[in-house]
Amino acid sequence: MIPVLMSSGDLIADRRADYAEALLPGDPAAAADLYAQALELAPTWTAGWYRLGDIRAKFDLPDADQAFEAALATDPTDRLGASLRLDMLRERSMTDAMPPAFVEALFDQYAPRFETALVEGLAYCAPQLMAEQLQAPIGAALDLGCGTGLMGEALRPLCTTLTGWDISTEMLRAAEAKGIYEHLGKRDLNRLSPPRERWQVITAADVFIYLGALEKIIGWVALALESGGQFVFTVEEHTGPEAYVLRDTCRYAHSAHALQDLLDQAGFDSRITRAVLREDRGAPVWALVVHAVKRGPAPSAEQIDGGHAGIPA
Repeated sequence: MIPVLMSSGDLIADRRADYAEALLPGDPAAAADLYAQALELAPTWTAGWYRLGDIRAKFDLPDADQAFEAALATDPTDRLGASLRLDMLRERSMTDAMPPAFVEALFDQYAPRFETALVEGLAYCAPQLMAEQLQAPIGAALDLGCGTGLMGEALRPLCTTLTGWDISTEMLRAAEAKGIYEHLGKRDLNRLSPPRERWQVITAADVFIYLGALEKIIGWVALALESGGQFVFTVEEHTGPEAYVLRDTCRYAHSAHALQDLLDQAGFDSRITRAVLREDRGAPVWALVVHAVKRGPAPSAEQIDGGHAGIPA
């Protein structure tokens, strides 16, 4: 997660926050009280409000929601993800996607150590498992949420041209250095314009853990793929009745039955398999690897609802 212990701009407030951190984990109530005192001196300190909410939530102290609400009020773009923490305090998730500013800031920070941490530290293998699902040869491929290019490396031998999109400038810079993409672009997957070109393959490796509701992006892919085109992606597995849930890791998990129904409505024939894509805190993370093939002719631009791609009728 993003470090939050940034300066408040007030030396006394910062000092009280330092004292508060020194009291943890032994005396969380006193630590929270010191943070509250610091915030009286620096009431617009977003990171301070977030950290106060974090302490209260972690140690089951009251008013964690109020602290996260204050963090969100002082930074409506929500770079620290206070809205997610609020959602985790509810009995049922109400958010359908992570704040774009939070995801962008997270991965801009993470980019320099991303591959080492993910591949070497967490045994990440999604690109290899996804590439095995693809039927080659492939013409034009689009790698959604391309990151530093791990999926692109697996796609490159299979396709003629390769495009990568990501929300993080630093991730895109790392992907560009590999020289494997013909085109790279900065995109927010929640705000994609109607597609002006068609691809034969679209991939999204470990990307939809940052999206809850997938109707919009799956509808967009249905517009962007050629007839018979392949859509391969992964999600963390959720086995409950809900279509998706927000976990305490601040990642979304999705159910196979909801994905199958959604893809069918969007005009795809799909095959879903279970696999371990990586580890988290020493435990395997079970996920779903989805291979979907688009049926019939390409949907028209008139099927876009309100400027965004929807599920074709």
